[in-house]
Amino acid sequence: MKSAACLAFWGIDDASTLTALGLHALQHRGQEAAGIVSFDGRQFYTEKRMGLVGDHYTDPALLAKLPGTMAIGHTRYSTTGEVALRNVQPLFAELEAGGIAIAHNGNFTNGLTLRRQIIATGAICQSTSDTEVVLHLIARSRHSSTTDRFIDAIRQMEGGYAMVALTRTKLIAARDPVGIRPLVMGELDGKPIFCSETCALDIIGAKYIRDVENGEVIICEVQPDGSITIEERKTARNVPERPCLFEYVYFARPDSVVSGRSVYKARKNAGINLAKEAPVEADVVVPVPDGGTPAAIGFAQQSGIPFELGIIRNHYVGRTFIEPTQQIRAFGVRLKHSANRAEIAGKRWC
Repeated sequence: MKSAACLAFWGIDDASTLTALGLHALQHRGQEAAGIVSFDGRQFYTEKRMGLVGDHYTDPALLAKLPGTMAIGHTRYSTTGEVALRNVQPLFAELEAGGIAIAHNGNFTNGLTLRRQIIATGAICQSTSDTEVVLHLIARSRHSSTTDRFIDAIRQMEGGYAMVALTRTKLIAARDPVGIRPLVMGELDGKPIFCSETCALDIIGAKYIRDVENGEVIICEVQPDGSITIEERKTARNVPERPCLFEYVYFARPDSVVSGRSVYKARKNAGINLAKEAPVEADVVVPVPDGGTPAAIGFAQQSGIPFELGIIRNHYVGRTFIEPTQQIRAFGVRLKHSANRAEIAGKRWC
């Protein structure tokens, strides 16, 4: 399942600049590419680049090409679709009802089946991303309003997703029926923000409001007088939330809060419980940085074994798990981690 990052701003000055800043905080969720779509009240603007957010979106000239008070952004870690610019999100389409841009974090398990059905009708897919299927379903829907078309489309999708969509008058956020992928709602100067993790709110000084609930769609719409209304809809029957465990183990930043739980505390508690359940005789506790550090701290505190940085991480190398091939991941590990021999030589470590 892809672990991309979604970010959306609505009715905020310099929306694209804030989107770029928020994507910096979410860079850990996807390193292949990044994209931003903005809207200035007249037209949509799109800029997509391969590589890291900081490689491109710190350029004032590039951000100047993304005017407007509304914007959505995305960082990509692909599991479906080739590594190519045409698959970089947000994806945009000009439909009968007007333009719509979509950014999606997750994986549609029936995406390939629906794609084949769409192509069989004579439609042409511009990308190999499963996200494009949603745009086609919106375009084919018989409903009149964009909101109803969007809901009609996602009801046909299976799998896990957190999604944001931008139209001329609406910002829509949606989460799958069991809440596999995280999506939170925030506020800046009284205006709504949606993002994959709370750390993106922190970097721009926004206030956390709440998590988008599993199976929920939130529609923020600008009214003729300039005010913004917020409508909340449930698109699926109430079932228990089942967030992805790997968010707490690896994907999420430790300073984020996912489904009401501190990621840092969750990892530290995992180490404490491991020390209780599987005690060992060792001289030092050594974390595999950075994801394993809080767990190692918990293990060391519970066991009474000293904590040492026996493995040193090169911080000029990005995350290796989310690289597209095992060969690149293995090479990245060699570049990123090296033994701190002075601390572990001749010692029993765990």
